[in-house]
Amino acid sequence: MSTEVVNAALQTSKGISDFGMMAITAGFFLVLSALLMVACFRWFMNMVNQLMTSQKEINQDYKDTMRQLLEETRAQNERLNVLSESLMPETQLRIKTLSNVFFDLSVEKVCRIIKKVREENHISDKEATARKIRTLLTNIHEDRNSKLDCFSYRGNRLSEYTERKWIEQVAKAVEAEIYNENGANNGRAYTNVESVYANIRLEFYHNLNER
Repeated sequence: MSTEVVNAALQTSKGISDFGMMAITAGFFLVLSALLMVACFRWFMNMVNQLMTSQKEINQDYKDTMRQLLEETRAQNERLNVLSESLMPETQLRIKTLSNVFFDLSVEKVCRIIKKVREENHISDKEATARKIRTLLTNIHEDRNSKLDCFSYRGNRLSEYTERKWIEQVAKAVEAEIYNENGANNGRAYTNVESVYANIRLEFYHNLNER
């Protein structure tokens, strides 16, 4: 009976001993796992902080670069404006000189048209005469524009600053000379045609500044 009691006591002691070791081992692994989780979390947080710091530095560098580019662009625009303002009067002077040559040539051509229509046309047929006058003046207008197209101003061809209504203005001056009651007078015709083209010149210069 005493042997059985002793054995039971020994078995009980052994179980307590085994379970105690298991508890200690489990506790050790729990502590180790907790330490690993803390270490991993800290490593992850460090990585996130480094990325955020790096991104902030990149953003700051980008902002600094864009600010420098903007300042440089503004400075360039200011210099270009000064240059443009200084060149514009000179450019307009060249355009005016060039266009005056073409307009003066047009005056001569129109005076020849007046003389030609008087001599070659049956001017009593006013409708046919009017058509011929406008056809000839349109040819002069288009020929002048084709020459002006070789030059540009503010990104536009010079012909874009002309007006087709000028044809009708000149046509009325031509008809007024052809059907003048006082008869033919080449000097008077030149003066009247030149007066019309003086107005056309002014309108051309106005278009250069307005368009």
